[in-house]
Amino acid sequence: MTNINLLDYETSAKELLSAMTWDYYSSGAGAESTLKDNVDAFQQIKLRPRVLVDVSQRSLQTTILGQQIESPILVAPSAFHCLAHPDGELATAKAANQAGVMMMLSTLSTKSLEEVSEVRQGLNPNVGQIFQLYVHRDRGLTRALVERAEAAGFCAICLTVDTPLLGKRERDSRNQFTLPPELELANFRGLELAVDGGKQAESGLFAYFQQQVSPAITWADLDWLASISTLPIIVKGILRSDDAVRAIEHGARALVVSNHGGRQLDESVCTINALPEVVSAVDGRCEVLLDGGIRRGVDILKALALGANAVLIGRPILWGLSVAGAEGVGHILQILSDELDLAMALSGCNCLADIDRDLVHKSH
Repeated sequence: MTNINLLDYETSAKELLSAMTWDYYSSGAGAESTLKDNVDAFQQIKLRPRVLVDVSQRSLQTTILGQQIESPILVAPSAFHCLAHPDGELATAKAANQAGVMMMLSTLSTKSLEEVSEVRQGLNPNVGQIFQLYVHRDRGLTRALVERAEAAGFCAICLTVDTPLLGKRERDSRNQFTLPPELELANFRGLELAVDGGKQAESGLFAYFQQQVSPAITWADLDWLASISTLPIIVKGILRSDDAVRAIEHGARALVVSNHGGRQLDESVCTINALPEVVSAVDGRCEVLLDGGIRRGVDILKALALGANAVLIGRPILWGLSVAGAEGVGHILQILSDELDLAMALSGCNCLADIDRDLVHKSH
């Protein structure tokens, strides 16, 4: 089958991956209601296209944190890319760099941050990379990760704030998910960190979070992070206006409206519905990104119309990686860019600045 859209890639990836890996990538928390809502909510937003606009010259270019990118799409941080393809995060980084978009590298990557940075340096060093961070119980370890990211040339730190504990992911618990022995948490190479073990009814990832990631993270930790690095800080996991305002007050340069892809608190608000409240509260004081549920270029258009500066793509990147490595990831990014470009043209928009709130109508 020729994969012509993201859902085709999803079908192909499911056929290729082991059941344990597929469940890890695709599952959400609890009853997976938020996982489903993230996708379905986009269907409730309808477009009001403008007509008789000359759309012969279009551009998707924009800037995030001062970094120019070719389209308002970033690769979301996701763990364990080597479960999908032997080249793992190196293939993902190659595809993102060649597409001229930014990649966020997960703390829980299966290729180290230095190795991923080398891909950028070897291709186009002008395309930035962002390091996603969990605050660990060992603050020395956390500081070391930040210092390594800065030394390797990452352009920002993305602090994930919605995981003081790991959400209950029932499919992972049933599978007792853990990394196969040939894979590792590459950013902790040589250190004794828990990636398996723990209670039999739980996953190895659950054990890692229980033993390593701090459940005591507060706003003070955001201040601390700002004090140890000169890199701009992105705060990922914002769903409320008051948290958005506090994040800015504590130094955040950008926010990601995110519910962790429906993998943390089930029944939390879907991200596209949370976006307008956050955008209103921010009032232009920092950039706002969105992740969760984007499957079509027209979804990106809706997010931009509701105030997002750019979007993050998570699971579909892993589908492309599973099917065809770097080429598959590149095709995913190309499909989304092409679909967004077409949706813009058919809506009377030549550039991202033409996309505004007046373009959308919510049916409820």
